[in-house]
Amino acid sequence: MKIGDIYAYTGGKNFNPAQPTVVFIHGVLNDHSVWILQSRYLAHHGWNVLAIDLPGQGKSGGEPPASVEDASAAVLALLDTAGVQKAALVGHSFGSLIALEAAARAPERVSHLVLVGTASPMRVSPALLESSVSSPMKAIDMVNTFSHSMLAPPPSALGPGTWLYGGSRALMRRMLVSNPRVNVFFTGFKACDSYAGGEAAMEKVQCPTLFVLGSQDQMTPPKAAQSLISQAKNARVVKLSAGHSMMTEAPDGVLHALNDFLK
Repeated sequence: MKIGDIYAYTGGKNFNPAQPTVVFIHGVLNDHSVWILQSRYLAHHGWNVLAIDLPGQGKSGGEPPASVEDASAAVLALLDTAGVQKAALVGHSFGSLIALEAAARAPERVSHLVLVGTASPMRVSPALLESSVSSPMKAIDMVNTFSHSMLAPPPSALGPGTWLYGGSRALMRRMLVSNPRVNVFFTGFKACDSYAGGEAAMEKVQCPTLFVLGSQDQMTPPKAAQSLISQAKNARVVKLSAGHSMMTEAPDGVLHALNDFLK
């Protein structure tokens, strides 16, 4: 469904104002589909699901957010347009920073905060930033090398025979060309690298926060989340045996952590 300029996958269910709402926010060069197992399960178990494509990429219109702050404003505007007073926010990587900033800006509107593969600061190497402009396909290969700790996912993710590296590369290439005007690869990475407000934002968050971290994550190692964990007022930490792409490498683990937390 389209809500303003933003596309949101609803898990195959119509929006029900009587149910609680959860918003899923993806990372750089990803889209709503990275949450397919988790979003569809919750949609069929009592939740309204809005798994979005960030503005200016994928199926969403508008301009790609140039900063974490701009992206968080877009998420809060989405809630306004959808008529959602309060929602759980679930974000991965870049999306985790967006969810965090949104929860800090409007703490009364966020019931639960879930940060998957997060870090503060979320630095991006200068070489990778430069490659995202000069040689984006090479940079996509680099990101996928560092984002995965296994070759094939469990059956509950994408099915037997799926090649994680190939599937992720195809998604990232598709997202890169989804906006011919703006390099959403560089824009997203630059926004991650420039965001310095993580700890200050966490101090403003009022709801419980779940950290889902990958023990083999090379993009956002678990130790890089410790400053946020120490600032959180009501933190729960789940560590999974997976790399950065936890939703496909440990789909059941992510789902169970989400489901237990949202209950």
